[in-house]
Amino acid sequence: MRRKEREVKDTKEIKAILERADVLRLALNNGVYPYVIPVNFGFTMEADQLILFFHGAKEGTKNQLIEKDPHVTFEVDGGHQLIQPEGEESCTASFAYESVIGHGIVEEAAEEEKEKLLTLLLAHYGIDLKKFHSGLFASTAVYKIKVESYTAKHRI
Repeated sequence: MRRKEREVKDTKEIKAILERADVLRLALNNGVYPYVIPVNFGFTMEADQLILFFHGAKEGTKNQLIEKDPHVTFEVDGGHQLIQPEGEESCTASFAYESVIGHGIVEEAAEEEKEKLLTLLLAHYGIDLKKFHSGLFASTAVYKIKVESYTAKHRI
């Protein structure tokens, strides 16, 4: 990381960045060009192991690319705020932000994990689970990313 003074290493602060984030962006291998897709997500962090999870249809481009190559790069960001220029120099404007960027391996969650992970995903957005539609699990894939490496950064 080039700007070491902006690096976030405290696990509690990293969790807070993830908790505030609304969108997880995934970059999947699609040959010459990466396939980038925004998804809703949830996460768990135990010790230093970060697990991200998201859901989707059991068919389609995202599903096909994950089956073909489970390696993924991900990004979340937030806390965006324009920092006004100082004095007469417009190029001194900047932006406040916070982000977590990393790499991992995607796998489809086991059937017995789906309800727990989707409940945690809903909780990430402040939604209390009442009940799931009876056919939901049959038509929905839930994916987990076992994060192999990540960095967190902020400018406040």
